[in-house]
Amino acid sequence: MSNVITAVWPGKPYPRGATWDGEGVNFALFSEHAEKVELCLFDPSGRRELQRVELREQTDQVWHCYLPEARPGLLYGYRVHGPYRPEHGHRFNPNKLLIEPYAKQLAGSLRWSDAHFGYRVAGKQEDLAADRRDSASGMPKCVVVDPAFTWGEDRRPAVPWHDTIICEVHVKGFTVRHPEVPPQLRGTYAGLATAPVIEHYKRLGITTLELMPVHSFVDDRHLIEKGLRNYWGYNSMAFFAPDGRYSATGSLKEFKTMVKALHSAGIEVILDVVYNHTAEGNHLGPTLCFRGIDNAAYYRLMPDNPRYYVDYTGCGNTLDMRHPRVLQLIMDSLRYWVTEIHVDGFRFDLASALARELHEVDRLGAFFDIICQDPVLSQAKLIAEPWDLGEGGYQVGNFPAGWVEWNDKYRDTVRAYWKGDGGLIGEFARRLTGSSDLYEHSGRKPYASVNFVTAHDGFTLLDLVSFNHKHNEANQEDNRDGRDENLSWNCGAEGPTDDAEIGALRARQKRNFVATLLFSQGVPMLLGADALGHTQLGNNNAYCQDNETSWVNWELKPEDGDFLALLRRVIGLRAAHPVFRRRNFFQGRPIRGTGIKDIVWLRPDGGEMTDEEWNQSFARCLGVYLAGETLEEQDDRGRRLQDDNLLLLFNAHHEEIPFHLPEYRAQSGWTLLLDTRHGDGIGPGQSLRAGEAYPLAGRSVALLRQIAAAT
Repeated sequence: MSNVITAVWPGKPYPRGATWDGEGVNFALFSEHAEKVELCLFDPSGRRELQRVELREQTDQVWHCYLPEARPGLLYGYRVHGPYRPEHGHRFNPNKLLIEPYAKQLAGSLRWSDAHFGYRVAGKQEDLAADRRDSASGMPKCVVVDPAFTWGEDRRPAVPWHDTIICEVHVKGFTVRHPEVPPQLRGTYAGLATAPVIEHYKRLGITTLELMPVHSFVDDRHLIEKGLRNYWGYNSMAFFAPDGRYSATGSLKEFKTMVKALHSAGIEVILDVVYNHTAEGNHLGPTLCFRGIDNAAYYRLMPDNPRYYVDYTGCGNTLDMRHPRVLQLIMDSLRYWVTEIHVDGFRFDLASALARELHEVDRLGAFFDIICQDPVLSQAKLIAEPWDLGEGGYQVGNFPAGWVEWNDKYRDTVRAYWKGDGGLIGEFARRLTGSSDLYEHSGRKPYASVNFVTAHDGFTLLDLVSFNHKHNEANQEDNRDGRDENLSWNCGAEGPTDDAEIGALRARQKRNFVATLLFSQGVPMLLGADALGHTQLGNNNAYCQDNETSWVNWELKPEDGDFLALLRRVIGLRAAHPVFRRRNFFQGRPIRGTGIKDIVWLRPDGGEMTDEEWNQSFARCLGVYLAGETLEEQDDRGRRLQDDNLLLLFNAHHEEIPFHLPEYRAQSGWTLLLDTRHGDGIGPGQSLRAGEAYPLAGRSVALLRQIAAAT
């Protein structure tokens, strides 16, 4: 747009944001305490402010206008006038150009300067007088978008929870070094949906991609000054706009095309979303969006001193979910991504912060009530990170029906067990069978537990078996950041080593972890980089490492290829056996008069575990008989599911243990399906008799199938 807008119509208060209707654009911005609102229009470069249009219409605290001459591609921002009185919670400053909360796309990037701060900067102390420098030159600009897109026959894969296998990936890091992705597409939304990458997901058996944050976010100033970046992206600035740094074309259509391509391959797309806080930080933070539009409405402020922010997130502020317009903003954002972008669900970062009605976490808070009754969002996949950093924020097992949860109890137990810690077989058994102690009381199913051993936050799988301690020196925080207790074990040497024996043990431990994960009840989640043997050289908090520390290397070593083949085999076994994907918890009692329990826990001598034996501190070996023939479940068409009887054997002890194979059916024997002592997981083809001792290697997992008696 090069001409000045001459026609300004009243417009409407809804929908929020900038809405192109085919003839013009309606603008609507909520601000409860503003005294004046100006819409700022920019030239196509975003460098020159062409015009300010005052929004003179106000309906129910929404300021609005309609510009019949405006078109898609128009760049804009806002200046909002009102009192600058931090001691009363108000931080209006019209010298600061503001991002509009409902912006669907941003152009340009944030270029830091002192002008971004609403107060006069004196060292690190906040001056209560407003800063008059203009921030527009260093601010990204909002873009009016044309939402038209040809979805054709796009359909969501609608993978049932019990069949879901999640792969957590970073849009840039997963493809930026992929040799078969065209160079111009590497590290982008388009690159994530290229044929070689999709083929990788399909061959592996992944059903669902969980993308780390793609909402437009900010690189913190202190990181930029250190030559670092906010690589993970948990610093959101715009809840409707895909971040432009991952776009090869600069078009919203690229993101939609990615979703459509993944759906065509039968793969779901889940977004990791950060609605608990924003990039504006605490009272010393910049004025970029919400703070300047209406600080007292958008943020939770200290009741006795509203100059300061309530911080349940560790990031300086917390969005005020108690305010109806803030709640509406988040719900509108979620619906937008589902209805307009066709994503399949969300993983909510620090989800407990969204549930805080007063100070306590309220599991029946307004946020959950609204999602539960919403005809769109209640059908999406909803994953909670069920904690925040505030008092009472740890809520694993307490989220309502309709939600599944990241289960860190699973992570910690499985890590500790394979590390060799004793006294854990009872806890290990609970986690292996779906954590009924956490989820069954509320009527939820085993798939309420999202099981994981590694995620973006923490060690990669290779580092988990290669380091005893974190090594975060590259983050320039003197190795103070990141978790100190990782329940990791380096297998005998800290970091990379040429010792072949240690290397073999690490490889076997990796196989043990993924076999345990995929044979557990619940929803398995893999860190995408782990399948390819990625290391961060002991950095367990690589949030600021936008470099080869975090970028996946697709040039596989021989051992990486072996592990990838093993992982495919284990995922294939899970897919082939519905007894690993149960919709209901095990009952531990005979089924239908067969005299056979649906699950039996076994000692190495083949006998059933007694109550006393669960508490033995020295016990590190355990067997579990899964009676597939008694599986009382149906598929989606009402057909009874059939499966084999399977035997899982776990040995976290360092020495081989003879495990006597049980006989729960006359004239039966066993055949080996997988043994992690072998690089490919496949031992020599063999059939074994019931009662025979299977040589269960130290630190290994074995899976056997019951067959007719061996001769």
